[in-house]
Amino acid sequence: MAHFMDVHHGMRGITADQLREAHQADLAIEKDEGVHFERAWADPESGTVYCLSEAPSATAVQRVHERAGHRADEIHEVPLTV
Repeated sequence: MAHFMDVHHGMRGITADQLREAHQADLAIEKDEGVHFERAWADPESGTVYCLSEAPSATAVQRVHERAGHRADEIHEVPLTV
């Protein structure tokens, strides 16, 4: 499976609790699509949220995010890791 970094814009002012809730919403349904969300980061000032996942495709990642209520604005495959 591949790794993906997705980006959400427009989440200015997000709190740690809100980020945790959004991440938990993804985790609750990720298995339906064969996805595993590993970690999430946020910059409340810019409103940007980043999520790292392992998944069969970017489409699977997006389906989980859409069902959880926070569609990703960008999804990038990350083929190289050190």
